[in-house]
Amino acid sequence: MFADLHQLSHHHAWRRQLEMLLESTGEGIYGIDLRGRCIFINGAGAEMLGYTPDEVLGRNMHYLIHHSHADSALMPVHDCRIFRAFQEGQGVRVDNEVLWRRDGSAFPAEYASYPIRDGEHGGDVVGAVVTFSDISERKRTEAALQAAHDELERRVAARTAELQAASEELRASHAALQRLSAHSNAVREEERRHIARDIHDELGASLTALQLEMNWLRRQLPAPALQTKLDDMLEIAGNAMGAVRRILTDLRPGVLDHLGLWAALEALLTEFQQRTGLVCHYDCAPHIEQCRLGREAEIALYRIAQEVLTNVSRHAQANAVRLHASAIGRDLLLEISDDGRGMIAPAQPTSFGLLGMQERARALGGELEIDSTQGAGTTVRVTLKGVFA
Repeated sequence: MFADLHQLSHHHAWRRQLEMLLESTGEGIYGIDLRGRCIFINGAGAEMLGYTPDEVLGRNMHYLIHHSHADSALMPVHDCRIFRAFQEGQGVRVDNEVLWRRDGSAFPAEYASYPIRDGEHGGDVVGAVVTFSDISERKRTEAALQAAHDELERRVAARTAELQAASEELRASHAALQRLSAHSNAVREEERRHIARDIHDELGASLTALQLEMNWLRRQLPAPALQTKLDDMLEIAGNAMGAVRRILTDLRPGVLDHLGLWAALEALLTEFQQRTGLVCHYDCAPHIEQCRLGREAEIALYRIAQEVLTNVSRHAQANAVRLHASAIGRDLLLEISDDGRGMIAPAQPTSFGLLGMQERARALGGELEIDSTQGAGTTVRVTLKGVFA
């Protein structure tokens, strides 16, 4: 008897502790039997639902708080995951449904249902215990975060579209500038050709005729003083003729039109060596010299070589220059090197001379590279793709 009283007292104390534990938690907790009727509920759960605990006990919890979806469409009991879980002897956790309050309002809830078994060793399921909580604040936060994320995505997409449009405009503008540059070069070359022809036909012919006349006159004059004077005049006329030839070569070298690029480059180096005193080396294999690149390409490469040699004479303080043409696969590589003081090669050319060389190379679909180190000379490389078959 005393043992029974002791067990009863122990059972009462354990149940009291359990009730205190259920009441102390902020989550709602209730138990149901196999028919879905509430057998216990804590105060927090009843308050969350708008009831007192006594009003809930014995009620069918599905029809009381879980009867409809969030859109108010009725939820049949056989679709209720709380009931289906414990009837199948499994636990379930859900956070995408709603529970309904006494006043008819619903709130998003996270709930978990666990089966209650008869005995300690996996006996028959006799009911379930359900824990639930109101996650309205969490849903609002998630919605706000999602809205912020969507707004950020919208702004990023809009900004990306703006940048893409600006990039397309910039690309189109750059292409237009390249076409303008190519057109300007073509017009400039045509003007040079016309001017060179006019100088050759008119000024060159006049100077030649003047020299012939002065030579005839010199032979007719007996006085040594007059002959000396005519000699001075003939020297001036000869210098003028030399200047005309140099101007004609700069404007439009006839050898470029008649013999092609390689002969014109060799002549350019020879003239540069005579004029500056620098030692010039021309290195071009015979099979490359036999290759004609087309009028526009040959003019462009000739002008690039002219500009490089002009920079060498003005800035490099070099002793020697080397021009080397070679084939790399199907590509043509033209290199012009000097042994001068070098420079810090800019990542992007800024001077008009360097920009002009780069644009001429790009207009041909080629690449121009400047390799230079201070004190170690400079090499300008021009690569044209797919020149050789």
